[in-house]
Amino acid sequence: MIEHPLWIVQFVNALLGPLVKAALEPLGFHFGHEVIPNYLVMTMLIVLVVTAVCAFMRSRLSVEHPSRFQILLEDGVMSVVRLLEEWIGPDGRAYLPLIATLGLFILLGNYAGLVPGLMAPTANINVTLGCAITTWVFYHLQGFRTQGVVNYLKHFAVPPGAPVWMAPLMLIIEGISHASRVLSLSLRLFGNIFGEELVIVILGSIIPFIVPLPMMFLGLITGGLQAFIFVLLSIIYLQGAVAVEHEHDAHGHDAPSGHRAPAAA
Repeated sequence: MIEHPLWIVQFVNALLGPLVKAALEPLGFHFGHEVIPNYLVMTMLIVLVVTAVCAFMRSRLSVEHPSRFQILLEDGVMSVVRLLEEWIGPDGRAYLPLIATLGLFILLGNYAGLVPGLMAPTANINVTLGCAITTWVFYHLQGFRTQGVVNYLKHFAVPPGAPVWMAPLMLIIEGISHASRVLSLSLRLFGNIFGEELVIVILGSIIPFIVPLPMMFLGLITGGLQAFIFVLLSIIYLQGAVAVEHEHDAHGHDAPSGHRAPAAA
């Protein structure tokens, strides 16, 4: 992780550091110079900004005369809704709160590194790993809720089209596949944002203000793209967990046992 002093981190540590240190040191935690690390400060800052904006906009929402900012927010929400409905179906709207919140946090986290005096919390593996684990746990819980514990676990041992005798091997393969999704989600996001910040710092140390500008402009594109990829992969994994396969009736026709979502790519 790129470590450089930030005024907001120093301010938060001066304000809250002694309280956190006094509360955690009796539990066996030991701290260095900074009690609250950079990425936690930036994460808290994003949460506070989003909370403040939501509280400010709540009383100003209008159906007849929406503001430009409200229209922008509605377009963003509807984009996520369309993705959910395309992959999961009408029931996809139920998963909007978590998916949209993760997407917004990652988007703002990626762009925070382009603001002077701030850093991208998503350039730290702890943050991206936390987002990935959240997605992983959530889609498994939704799979249990939608299909039932037995039916959901059965798909790990006997996926559609696989013979029963391959169940032990398939169980290992599926287990590794699902575990690798945590690494895929976290390392992809971390690697791209960390590399981007590293290049900007190196270029800025050569000729400040001018040379880093092209890379910062590219960061506007890659930051949004990485947030979109994380959201899309989360939706695909969620679709695979909540999709209910059709069962065949006595005449060999499909007898729907629930909603069947499009097959994941």
